[in-house]
Amino acid sequence: MLSQEQKSSFDEQGFLILPHFKNAAQIAALRARAEALVEAFDPGEQRAIFTTQEQERNVDDYFLDSDDKMRCFFEEEAFDAQGRLRQAKALSINKIGHAMHDLDPVFREFSSGPELVAVARDVGLSRPQVWQSMYIFKQPGIGGEVRWHQDASFFDSDPITVTTFWFALEDATRDNGCLWAEPGGHRGPRGVLRERFVREGRRAWMETLDETPWPSVDALAEPLEVEAGALVIFHGLLPHYSAPNRSAHSRHAYTLHVTDAASAYSPRNWLQRGPQLPVRGF
Repeated sequence: MLSQEQKSSFDEQGFLILPHFKNAAQIAALRARAEALVEAFDPGEQRAIFTTQEQERNVDDYFLDSDDKMRCFFEEEAFDAQGRLRQAKALSINKIGHAMHDLDPVFREFSSGPELVAVARDVGLSRPQVWQSMYIFKQPGIGGEVRWHQDASFFDSDPITVTTFWFALEDATRDNGCLWAEPGGHRGPRGVLRERFVREGRRAWMETLDETPWPSVDALAEPLEVEAGALVIFHGLLPHYSAPNRSAHSRHAYTLHVTDAASAYSPRNWLQRGPQLPVRGF
C-alpha cells in the first residue's frame, strides 16, 4: 500500500498524509450517522464537557464508562452562565466517543477493510488493535482548542506502538482549527513521553513524566492542512495540537487509536476492554 518513500517519510517526520483515502459517499454516510446519533442524544441533566484543559477536573463517570459505549460530549463554550445551550444541540457537541467502531455498523464499515490493514502493516503494526474511536466536530465559533499532547499519554504500551488514524471529513485549514505537528518530534532527544494519563478505579489524572517543553507553533510546528477524504497517520509520540475554531465553518474529523498486540498494553491506561467487548483489529 505505502511506497518506500512514504514509509521513510513516516519514520522521519512521524506523520504521513494520504489524500483521497475515503471517497465522498463514505464520508457522507459517516456524517449522516453521526448527525443521527446527536439528534437521538437526550442530555437531560447530563452536561459532560470535553476539554484537554484541566484534564483531571473534567473526568467523571460518564467519561470513564464510555470505553465500550457511544456517548456525546459538549464543547466547553456550549453553555451560557445559566447553564443553557448557546445554540442548537447539533452545533454544541464536541465529539462522540469511544466505541462506535465496534458498536455501530456504519462506523464499523468505515473503520475496517483491507486498505487500513495494509497501511497499518506498512507503518509497523503487525497485529493492530483498535482501542478507541472519536467523531470530532470542531464546531464553528466554539470549537475547542486541543492543547499540545502525545497520544501515547493515553494509550501507553511497552514498547510504545500507538498510532493514530485521523480522517478528514471536511477540509481542515488554519482558519477552522487544523492539526499542527512537530515534524520529527517523535524521535531523538525530544521524542520522549512527557505525560501519562493514568487511572485507578474511578479516578484518573495526568501524570508528568518529563519536563521537555512543548514545541512553539511559530518555530517548530507545521500545519497539516488537508482536504476532506485525506487520512493523516501519526506516531504516538508525535507532539500535535489544534487551535480553537473561531471561523464560521466546522472541521469534522474521525479518529482511531491503534496499538500492536505484540506490545504490552498498560493496565493503568484509562481505557480498558473486558470480555463483553474485546479489542479487535481492522
